[in-house]
Amino acid sequence: MREVSRSSVLQKATREKLDKFNTIRGKEVRPGEFWDLVVITAVDEDQRASYELQIQEKCNRKELPIGVSYLVFADPPGYKIGNGGSTLHSLQLLSDQYGESLSRFRVILIHAGGFSQRLPNASALGKIFTALPLGEPLYQMLELKLAMYVDFPSHMKPGMLVTCADDLELYSASDSIVFDKPGFTALAHPSPLSIGTTHGVFVLEPADSSSVRDLEYRTCFQFLHRQSVERMRKCGAVLKKADREFVYTDSTYYVDYATMLTLLNLFKDIRPLRCEVDAYGDFLQSLGPGATLDYTNDTANVTKKDINLVEIRKKIYNCLRGASLNVVLLNESKFYHLGTTEEYLFHFTSDPCLRAELGILPAAFSIYEPEALEKAMACVMHSVLHPTASVSVGSVVEFSRIEAKATVGTRAIVSGCWVCTGLSVPDETFIHTLCTNQNGQTSFVTVAFSIQDDLKKSVSKPADMDQLKMFGAPLDECVSRWGLCAEDVRFSGDGSVCNLWDCCIFPVCPDMKSSFTSTLDMVWAVCGKEKVALPRNTRLLSLQEILQKKDLKQMLGFRKGLYEDIVAAK
Repeated sequence: MREVSRSSVLQKATREKLDKFNTIRGKEVRPGEFWDLVVITAVDEDQRASYELQIQEKCNRKELPIGVSYLVFADPPGYKIGNGGSTLHSLQLLSDQYGESLSRFRVILIHAGGFSQRLPNASALGKIFTALPLGEPLYQMLELKLAMYVDFPSHMKPGMLVTCADDLELYSASDSIVFDKPGFTALAHPSPLSIGTTHGVFVLEPADSSSVRDLEYRTCFQFLHRQSVERMRKCGAVLKKADREFVYTDSTYYVDYATMLTLLNLFKDIRPLRCEVDAYGDFLQSLGPGATLDYTNDTANVTKKDINLVEIRKKIYNCLRGASLNVVLLNESKFYHLGTTEEYLFHFTSDPCLRAELGILPAAFSIYEPEALEKAMACVMHSVLHPTASVSVGSVVEFSRIEAKATVGTRAIVSGCWVCTGLSVPDETFIHTLCTNQNGQTSFVTVAFSIQDDLKKSVSKPADMDQLKMFGAPLDECVSRWGLCAEDVRFSGDGSVCNLWDCCIFPVCPDMKSSFTSTLDMVWAVCGKEKVALPRNTRLLSLQEILQKKDLKQMLGFRKGLYEDIVAAK
């Protein structure tokens, strides 16, 4: 009952934020009404260019507030620098561009760099442009992030809000959240202990009052990052309410202008970066009176261990030591992550809480047969479905055209595809068509995986491909069912690792329809139907190569065609 009541409160608060954002969507904003600068990070120059193109198109379609500077900053070439490195690099570029004028600006920095290997339908266009089943025009993550923080700029001293592109915080507060303190100010959400082991957790200073309100301002004694339940208990992070244990986990934080200058000075001391720095773990663990140097040597939870990281962390600690870490407790809030195929399917089709809180629709900005979708608990976005087409329970279809009597199985993701008459997508299938351009020639490649496939799992050499699984079968068996020899399969990249992301198995085709059909035949071959024989001399690419050769304008052009058909049908 408590959960239902909480969802109802969040639904009302979220609706108010969306309504407020809709009043400025496509309109000129007044000074102080909205962010002065919206900064989005990209992993490289190619991604930067694609983000800028999409932002320009969104502005042209009046999907974003006007009169705001939207900037995209690419990470420097070479070493991966993490979102902490991106934060510092972006600060430097802002300082170079605006100088002392930056002291008057309210900035939001959204970390969106990377290739979204756990949600590949966001790989080509970027996770910040992930479509959401609400709004007209259709919302993407960029608009939703801006909508959820729409009240922040008018209650914020000049400074910068740091957030990520694939998470979502819904909250209800009786008063406005105010960002006016020096140092860092972080939002905190009550979460189960299991969530705390994979996120940052705040150990709070004692409260002045024992009463619990929906919005509380506290100070943090110590910040823990991805620690065990035992460690969280020992440090005093575990709290109890009505026999329920919980911790306060991190999401988004603000730094005032003086702290931005401190971070700039830090960057001058540690650049050029040659290792990944975490904007949460590496910055926030150095804050609060309980912070010690111990964390600088703890690399147990670091994805890529690097000998430079310990020294960099020590410099961060010495630079930020003494800065305050203020915490805004959002006791009526929820934190959602949308970065994997499983999370994507669950939240868009099965999760009654988020569907209610956000007002998620079974179909948004689409042509479809209403009765079919209402029964299916499916999700369709920016797509055209023939009245006789069907989408099964728990599946998502986005930016696609589905012809007569075509079917989509359960818990599938169909993205950017043209599904011809009578074709059937198997259960638990991810399938996505991309456009490529090589030497001026436009081609199409459709990639497909099982929802459970781990695209990042690697083996050291091609001969070990039997250890990689695709649709539940060893990869060498899949290759055999496609009429290929395992020895002939190529892996792209530098050859240091072999995984599904780099495996060159997807045929290049002249048009969208044949591309989809060719790859779908390969999927069915693995799922037990007859073997397929790819035509001789068929060029095969990996998803990694496709993204390097992607033709974004063609892909956006297909979406525009769908848009025009949908508008014409309304």
